[in-house]
Amino acid sequence: QVQLVESGGGLVQAGGSLRLSCVASGRTFRSYTMGWFRQAPGKEREFVAAIAWSLGFTDYADSVKGRFAISRDNAKNTVYLAMNSLKPEDTAVYYCNAGVVRRVGGNYWGQGTQVTVSS
Repeated sequence: QVQLVESGGGLVQAGGSLRLSCVASGRTFRSYTMGWFRQAPGKEREFVAAIAWSLGFTDYADSVKGRFAISRDNAKNTVYLAMNSLKPEDTAVYYCNAGVVRRVGGNYWGQGTQVTVSS
């Protein structure tokens, strides 16, 4: 079992920045590809970004490429999502996930954190 707890969401104006954090506990964190997904009202949950446990491999959805950056600190069992140049369309609940494969979430999800971008 892996438990994931997100934090760092909030309300920000368009063009602003936020950094989300996800702390993992339980089974071996560093063996998982970690990712972030988001779900806006009335829409399906979508892939945002992922990071492998080694070699620094990262993957981003086209909609966030160049604005968001995913990173991880294995010593702290934490994955981060730095979000810059935020847009109103980035408004969603953001979920941390463990076990991402080809942009599909694994079995372990956090409870989500709300990000609201005002225009």
